[in-house]
Amino acid sequence: MRASLIQIAVNDDETVEARRLRAAALVREQAGADLVVLPELWTTGAFAFEEFDAAAEPLRGPTHEAMAKAASDAGVWLHAGSIPERGPDGRLYNTSLVFSPAGDLTASYRKIHRFGFDKGEAVLMGAGREPVTVPLADTTTLGVATCYDLRFPELFRALVDAGAGILVVPAGWPERRRPHWTLLAQARAVENQAFVLACGTAGTHAGVPQAGHSIVVDPWGEVLAEAGPDEEVLTVEFDPAKVARTREQFPALKDRVLGLEPPRG
Repeated sequence: MRASLIQIAVNDDETVEARRLRAAALVREQAGADLVVLPELWTTGAFAFEEFDAAAEPLRGPTHEAMAKAASDAGVWLHAGSIPERGPDGRLYNTSLVFSPAGDLTASYRKIHRFGFDKGEAVLMGAGREPVTVPLADTTTLGVATCYDLRFPELFRALVDAGAGILVVPAGWPERRRPHWTLLAQARAVENQAFVLACGTAGTHAGVPQAGHSIVVDPWGEVLAEAGPDEEVLTVEFDPAKVARTREQFPALKDRVLGLEPPRG
């Protein structure tokens, strides 16, 4: 499998529409890849809290339209990162979109763990409730998570229990916490014996420098590829069958005890 992570730069001097067109062009350039991934909230910037309301769009809005066409043109599976979605209930959500090579929206995921504590995303956006997986034909299954979710291992256990062998994490991770980004990506790969594809943003938005350093980690925790701090496309080839081989050679997941049965009262 060939995967391309588009570490797009998000800066305040570029309009949402201009960045949307640029992102679509970058996706089209990845024709020949099997899977393409964009970061979290790349239309606005993950820390541009004041822009969320004005930039919010319905699930099948302009970003959906542009990314569906780009996925179809390139003939790739596309995890189009996330957008500020305005749901039918009027609430905002941090929602990821996944498209098939035909340009069909095959899944959407509302971020479960919202960052900000008592401000920002945590108070401006609603929380998702359901883990989401996406079968990629007969090849493998994606488990979908977003940025701050990376700090909550129980979500990734749920994705693995649902059959995920590749864990995709778009993010808008800040530079000041970059060591955590690398550490947690490797930890989620090792403990779940799965590939982790973590795609962040570059640039600076709302005054917050972004970490960049998108990373691909294999089921043994080895880093297969890592980007630098600036905008780039990180492309890596790997064998999804390594997940099954790793779990067979070192069957740690079979020794799980906690979380498999309800506690006895």
